[in-house]
Amino acid sequence: MADQIAFTKGHGTENDFVLVPDLEGALDLTAQQAARLADRHAGIGGDGVIRVVPSAAATEPGVLAQATHARWFMDYRNADGSVAEMCGNGTRVFATYLRREGLETADEFAIATRAGTKVVRFEGQGSDALIAVNLGPWRLAQPAIAEDEGFDALVHLPGHEPMSALSLDLGNPHTVVALPEQVDLDALDLHLAPLVNPAPEHGTNVELVRPLGAGHVRMRVHERGVGETRSCGTGAAAAALATRFWAGGQGDTWTVDVPGGRLRVRALPGDEVELAGPAVLVADGVTSLG
Repeated sequence: MADQIAFTKGHGTENDFVLVPDLEGALDLTAQQAARLADRHAGIGGDGVIRVVPSAAATEPGVLAQATHARWFMDYRNADGSVAEMCGNGTRVFATYLRREGLETADEFAIATRAGTKVVRFEGQGSDALIAVNLGPWRLAQPAIAEDEGFDALVHLPGHEPMSALSLDLGNPHTVVALPEQVDLDALDLHLAPLVNPAPEHGTNVELVRPLGAGHVRMRVHERGVGETRSCGTGAAAAALATRFWAGGQGDTWTVDVPGGRLRVRALPGDEVELAGPAVLVADGVTSLG
């Protein structure tokens, strides 16, 4: 392994990532190395690390099976180095990198992830440009309970009574809290991971949601393996879908405000969901893996 590697830093609504090109599929990136790259004090700093690798060079059978229609695999790691299924904001940053580097040239193309193939589409030009990604199918994690009661979990935060929540699967796990009116979204302490009961086997992302009007919500999020982030793409989709579920399935297009900006979520036919927002590449460099 080379001592030095190239990297690119990018973000989607301030959810930031370190992208590492591995165009030959030769880099065996360990959890410790990924965590060091994501470290904001001892590394480059980011909410996650994305290895850019040909799908055909992947070692995971589920990814290799996508190689016939998705040339590039988004090998995503959380900030603690743990492997994750995918990342909505990261997908847009990944797609922006592929286009800048000439690895993809079309306005629409497919990307391989551990949560299946995601199709991205570029909309508009310049500073108003958005990247839309079909996140694929979503489902209620416990439909029998959710459809009967509207909720299937309780979330505990410091200084507050347990709050009702809904669990969703968007290829990665989410628990969306229906924030009581008396609770101030901005004052919540998200330094530590909220306690979820029942505790999901593989952990969960937790979204705290405040409705602002028809088709419009605001949220904060604590990401599994990361901590509070300025944005979470699949989390924004989960927040919109949960609010839509509580509203009896009303509304297909949602605006989701996060600390880092604004995202658009659309419910699609066949229980699929689309996320759209900006993506920015901010720096390129070379670093050591240590």
